Amino acid sequence: MRRLLLRRGLRWKISAAIAAVSALVVLALSLVVHNAARVSMINSTRDVQDERIQSALRIYETTGRLVFYARLDDPGLPPALKSYAAKGQRATYVDDDHRGAPTVWAETPAGGHHVMSLKSAFSDRYSVLVDLDQALIAGSLAVVVGGTAIGVLIGGRMSRRLRQAAVAARKVADGDTQVRVREAIGGRRVRDETDELARAVDGMADALQLRLEAERRVTADIAHELRTPVTGLVTAAELLPPGRPAELVRDRVHALRTLVEDVLEVARLDGAAEHPELQEIALGEFVRRRVPVLAPGARVLVAEDAVIQTDPRRLERVLGNLLANALRHGAPEVEVLVDGAFVRVRDHGPGFPADILREGPSRFRTGRTDRSGGGHGLGLTIAVGQTRVLGARLTFRNAATADGGGAIAQLLLPR
Repeated sequence: MRRLLLRRGLRWKISAAIAAVSALVVLALSLVVHNAARVSMINSTRDVQDERIQSALRIYETTGRLVFYARLDDPGLPPALKSYAAKGQRATYVDDDHRGAPTVWAETPAGGHHVMSLKSAFSDRYSVLVDLDQALIAGSLAVVVGGTAIGVLIGGRMSRRLRQAAVAARKVADGDTQVRVREAIGGRRVRDETDELARAVDGMADALQLRLEAERRVTADIAHELRTPVTGLVTAAELLPPGRPAELVRDRVHALRTLVEDVLEVARLDGAAEHPELQEIALGEFVRRRVPVLAPGARVLVAEDAVIQTDPRRLERVLGNLLANALRHGAPEVEVLVDGAFVRVRDHGPGFPADILREGPSRFRTGRTDRSGGGHGLGLTIAVGQTRVLGARLTFRNAATADGGGAIAQLLLPR
């Protein structure tokens, strides 16, 4: 039960708090009003009973008759009144057992050592108190229900603004630099703590964006400046005389040129300025034609073909990087499945490292402890970036050991 209450939203917590406070307030006020009314009625009936016993005594002394149901020397007279009568004093007494109308006694010395007494229940006045209690209960329920409704409205408004802020913050975290939390929650119209929080988040997002943009520009500038000398190295390497040393130099120069081009591509993708050039393609036929070129030996299975709107160049880049990762870090056989707008690339190697499954791909992280022949760790990062430009979704998981194991990359394209 406690966990269930803790999982409730802010709206219900505020509503519950207002309802609880309202209930406590109306309960306290109802008790005060009830007790005050009861004490007032009892005091009033004591005064009435005192006046009646005095009138009955005067009539008795004049006519010798007992009126108002008065009695002489009543054996049921309460002991407290007997003590007052013994002192020759007139007094009243309330016998209240809280189970009905209280009984009010009155006594007065009647001469000759006699005591005259009256006893009345005053049930008519007690019925007024019952009606008052019913009115208090109805009013208390109305206050609690009204307070709860107000709490739902207030909590709902605040909860809605906070949910809108959370949605906007997630969009910012996903790379949408145009979204601002304050505008999403209407902070220019309502000024409260939520608006202050939104402004703080927007300020943090702006500062972070500026820092990331500065880092991206530095990375892009470095990679761009490296293109000219690397191009010169490629040209020089081609002029080397044939031999094993020349092959090693050409191989390293080619790896360096690939790295520079990949770093430039990552910098462009980080800038969120890339836009797809959409074309209508048959996904199954597209994959059948591209896979043999990108990964000879990979098996292609088309369960269901689909016509989609996408950027063929970027889709080929994503598919090529996924296949290259499967060939480099996995083990045969590499399989590509097309099912409608869904593409799955699977190998039968050791699977993705735990940090990639947990946090996603990260640049310059290859999943190997050494760097020999393992790539530079930008392939999956570029695939994720190009997927984002395409408006698609790319996820990573490992196949179960009982199913043969291996890494599985799943690409879901928009139709």
